[in-house]
Amino acid sequence: MKKIWLVGLLPGCLLVGALVFVVVLLLVKVLWAWTMPDLFPGAVQQGLVAAKISWLSSFKLALFAAVLSGISGARASGRS
Repeated sequence: MKKIWLVGLLPGCLLVGALVFVVVLLLVKVLWAWTMPDLFPGAVQQGLVAAKISWLSSFKLALFAAVLSGISGARASGRS
């Protein structure tokens, strides 16, 4: 009985994980396109800062944010 439950749970967890992954990348893309032109209008006009980013760039930014968050979380938990 437990193996059947596990076989049904695994695809569901993978689906939820993939959905969360895509939503996070979409959120990074939307936030970039929404904030960068307002924060750096001259740099966007000159082409120094991209107004929109690709899916790969949003993945890299999300990964970078996760690493920084993990490092700061490790330091904060080590001080307790």
